[in-house]
Amino acid sequence: MIEEIMSNLYRLKVPLPNSPLRSVNSYIVHGGDRYLIIDTGFNLEECRNEVTAGLQDLSVDMNKTDIFLTHHHVDHVGLADRLATDTSKVYLSEKETHHPQFHPDDLQRHWQKVLEVYVANGFPEEDARISWESHPAHKYGMKRERAFSPVRDMDTIDVGDFRFRCVFTPGHSPGHMCLYEPNKKILVAGDHILSDITPNISYSLEMIDPLDDYLKSLVKVDALDVRITLPGHRGLVRDLHTRIMELQRHHCDRLNEVLAALRDGAKTAFQIAPSISWDIPVKQWEEFPPSQKWFAFSETLAHVTYLENRGKVRRHEQNGRVLYSIS
Repeated sequence: MIEEIMSNLYRLKVPLPNSPLRSVNSYIVHGGDRYLIIDTGFNLEECRNEVTAGLQDLSVDMNKTDIFLTHHHVDHVGLADRLATDTSKVYLSEKETHHPQFHPDDLQRHWQKVLEVYVANGFPEEDARISWESHPAHKYGMKRERAFSPVRDMDTIDVGDFRFRCVFTPGHSPGHMCLYEPNKKILVAGDHILSDITPNISYSLEMIDPLDDYLKSLVKVDALDVRITLPGHRGLVRDLHTRIMELQRHHCDRLNEVLAALRDGAKTAFQIAPSISWDIPVKQWEEFPPSQKWFAFSETLAHVTYLENRGKVRRHEQNGRVLYSIS
């Protein structure tokens, strides 16, 4: 269903089958002689049918349409290659154009390195492989390489009377990029800001300290004059400043939970993860679906890394496993 946010700016909720996120927000900007689609959904027929129907309702000519991808995760980029035409530009943060997600020859090596890190931090090897095989990135992404139009912080994209400024906001992903329209006071936030769920901040081979990057990016967008924030999932955000404070408080609480889990002795990140408060409708860690256990573990590891970099915890190896303890 198409929702008009303001003149020439629309939201289309694209379903994400079998995902706890339920849907992704795709935004469509009508620029008169040119159109812009922001984020796309999985590379699935259910997603493609919904997007195609929405574009037809708005009489969007794909031969006059460009695509902006806030970050490389498959729920945002999966359909881009199937929607783009020969005349389309597909914008993506310059940093993420190099991500293995878009280079099939590198992808297997990348995930093998990730698996090695996870297993070293306590994730059972067989469970890690099952979790990876059920991971959306493995199933719903682009199936071939394509040429992107790379963008950097402060670059601008003009669509009709919208003049979007690119805002580099790493944290949720290594090169996450928001769009800011200062005259209309709009922030298209991707997964940097979400209204009623918290963006997943995960361990990444490409980032030294993803949580530190994320918290700095929150401060960066907090300085913008924003009237309405358009997130990648769920509802719109009407009070950006308050939501940022809530997100900062959330991560402070999570860091304290990590420290509390270590008070009775050294643990792997996998052993710490069950002590964290997760908003998942199961009673025990063992009941987590494989993909959700993967995300929860990865977020735990990001928080442990943040604490390690600040001298709050220390790490050491024992029998091939990485253990953490309070400094």
